[in-house]
Amino acid sequence: MARSKQNFKKEKLQELMRHEVNSLFRSKFSDPGLQFATITKVELARDFSTAKFYWDTYNPDKKTEVKKAIERVAGAVRSHLAKSMEFRAVPILSFYYDSQFECEGNIDAILREEEKSGRYHKDDESK
Repeated sequence: MARSKQNFKKEKLQELMRHEVNSLFRSKFSDPGLQFATITKVELARDFSTAKFYWDTYNPDKKTEVKKAIERVAGAVRSHLAKSMEFRAVPILSFYYDSQFECEGNIDAILREEEKSGRYHKDDESK
């Protein structure tokens, strides 16, 4: 029972952190590169000592700009989380590009190309 409570607390905290950092990117920081960034997922370590933030951008051409913007504000994000979320010990934050949506787009493009060439049909998926 205690373990499931711990997991619930961790999941809730991850979601709160994701929401808080997305809000920071939109309102607190004036860096234009952050306007294209969205935190898609947060993974807290079991002991809450580290937090991995996964981000994506609506504009793949801005990926490098967004990465640099996130690197510039990482320390300020950690400081803000320390104040707003009242951590006893603030986790060490790291940021990673989340390529999930980019990969999904590539798969869709491949399937469309295969369908055009006649090697793949959507009806084949149910067989």
